[in-house]
Parts: sequence; C-alpha cells; structure tokens
Amino acid sequence: MDIAPAEDSGQLTFRDAADADVPALVTLIESAYRGDSSRAGWTTEADILQGQRTDPDGVREVVEAPGSRLLVVERDGALIACCQLEHRGDAAYFGMFAVRPELQGAGLGKVIIAEAERTVHKSWGVTEMHMTVISVREELIAWYERRGYRRTGKLSPFPYGDDRFGIPQRDDLTFELLIKDLV
Repeated sequence: MDIAPAEDSGQLTFRDAADADVPALVTLIESAYRGDSSRAGWTTEADILQGQRTDPDGVREVVEAPGSRLLVVERDGALIACCQLEHRGDAAYFGMFAVRPELQGAGLGKVIIAEAERTVHKSWGVTEMHMTVISVREELIAWYERRGYRRTGKLSPFPYGDDRFGIPQRDDLTFELLIKDLV
C-alpha cells in the first residue's frame, strides 16, 4: 500500500519483510537507537544503553514467527523505517520501531504508526495496540501519549545481564506497558 505523507513528496510503500531484508533491517534498527549514528535523531538510547539493540537472529525471528509481521517502510525504493506487529489475542504488539535518524522529527513516525494501527485493526480485528517503552524515556513516552497511547503503570524488568538487549549504563531501567484503544 502507498501513502504520501504531507511532510514529503516521496511515496511511502509498506510491505512485509522477507529474510533477504534482515541485514538492512538490523543496520536500520541499530542506527536509530545505538552508537553515534543514532544521535542524529531523537530516539537514541545511546546514553542509557550501549552494545547492540538487535541482531540478525532476533530480526529473523520476528520476520518468521507466526502471528508476527515486520513492516518495512520504503520511499522511492529505499528502506527508511520498520516496525514489528504481533497478534496477541484482542491486541497487537507494536515494537522494533525504527526510522532512519536523519529523517526523524519530520512527521514520518506519525504516518507510520497510524498505518500500523490501521493495518492490525483491519487484518486482525484487534481493539488495542500494546507496546513497551523503557520507563526513563520520558520524551519518547510523551510522543506516544500525543498519539493516543496511555501509560498503564505496569512495569516489567529490563533483562540485565543479557547482552542481546544492550549493556545498561544505569541501574533503574524497566519497561512500561503503553496501550491505545483502536476502536
């Protein structure tokens, strides 16, 4: 499906990821969250987590899992963003959201999350979208709240000691569940 956001004249194309996309998706996700490249955007986690955000096995698992989609967003044939959509009963889980750092802050994220919400409601008939966000990411949580998500106060522990999720730079990391009604 194609959507042209008001912020840019280029056409956006949304499609499901394939195994061949995995290396480029890992690069995109890493660039949006970790290391110096992530500092070009506003979603960086570089100050709270070092190391990797994901790896080829983790991305491939999302691509291949039943009830899961990794939505690829392209503009003029170039990969610019992605997000994970997972069917969980009456809800869908939204994760692995990444936009190329140099394109962040121009309204692209709003367009992508709206399309993700529309897609899961239409495809799976779900009535809620769920996500987890690192609780100290106040600016990011506020962005999601402006999109209609609400904080639940439900926290889950950060996987300290599991370097697959990064190397924490502080000892107070937890995930908070955010929910948005889709009907």
